[in-house]
Amino acid sequence: MATYLLDSSALSKHYHAEIGTENVDALLQEPAAQHFISRLTVVEIHSVFARKVRTHVLTEADFALLRAQLANDILRRQLRVLRMADGHYEDAERLLRKHALTKSLRTLDALQLAVALDLRRRGRLDHFVCADHRLSGVAHEEGISIINPEQL
Repeated sequence: MATYLLDSSALSKHYHAEIGTENVDALLQEPAAQHFISRLTVVEIHSVFARKVRTHVLTEADFALLRAQLANDILRRQLRVLRMADGHYEDAERLLRKHALTKSLRTLDALQLAVALDLRRRGRLDHFVCADHRLSGVAHEEGISIINPEQL
């Protein structure tokens, strides 16, 4: 049984058709797989939906519908939300000290990566699903298996 952690750059493709949507949907339909998202992803995905409304890609009615679909996916446990703990913030600080001086690693990305590293340490992560090339590069340097749904 495969386990995946999806960040918002990948998860958003499930809710709005774009490059990589078919690949994300295929991962989410994989039998017996577990699909994790961090609590941060829940917040970030709302921001993604709102940006699409501001840029006239979606309507406000679409925004409400997508929020409801996300809530339903969480309720049905298709997506398992992982809480953020103090250790994730400490690990994110370490990642920023290690990588941000030479690479574009942002705060929220460091937090997402800290959750991925925690899952991997506990033997509960096979792949980090991420469409952000900068974050994927740092995650790869940290030894995490990456799936970029835009490149499958």
